Amino acid sequence: MKFFKINFFVLTICTLVLFSFTPDKGKKKKPAQKNKAATTITKSSITARPDSSENQYYIVIDKSDYELKVYDDEGWYATYPVVFGSKDLSDKMREGDRRTPEGNFKIIIKKIHPKWGPELLLDYPNETSLKRFNERKSKGLLSKNARIGNGIAIHATRPEEEWTVDNFYNWTDGCISVKYTEMQDLFSYIHLGTRVTIQP
Repeated sequence: MKFFKINFFVLTICTLVLFSFTPDKGKKKKPAQKNKAATTITKSSITARPDSSENQYYIVIDKSDYELKVYDDEGWYATYPVVFGSKDLSDKMREGDRRTPEGNFKIIIKKIHPKWGPELLLDYPNETSLKRFNERKSKGLLSKNARIGNGIAIHATRPEEEWTVDNFYNWTDGCISVKYTEMQDLFSYIHLGTRVTIQP
């Protein structure tokens, strides 16, 4: 009986230790140091001069996981939960389908949007996107008058609508939306020219 009590006690302790170390999916590292590019601030926009020596970050967006991950030269740096446009998480086919495009892009504009604040505009459509779009047209997967669209960005929710991210509510027209408070953090250290990969 004494042996049974000891084993039960050891098993209980091991179970408690195991569950106390479950990873927190929403946890993110805080930036140890913010890089400051030369900026020009106006009433409605912010543009930053790209500086390859400071551009140490790389962004990977996983649509299936609803996550935006930032990497630096040492590896994983931060994770932000995100939402998209359509519930259909497949690749963007044409303008107006509300899907988020997949592929490799870069940030070409930093600005403050009048509705949702910080915004990082991607170079969509780029050469690869155009090639894919034209191939789909030639195969008859798209109508002849279909257009590829543009204006895809990583941007904040409206300040009072952070719940959309918590509830996986896809509300954009194909953009990637980050919580308003977290987007301010991301915007503060991501530079022009930062590479962005969007994957299924």
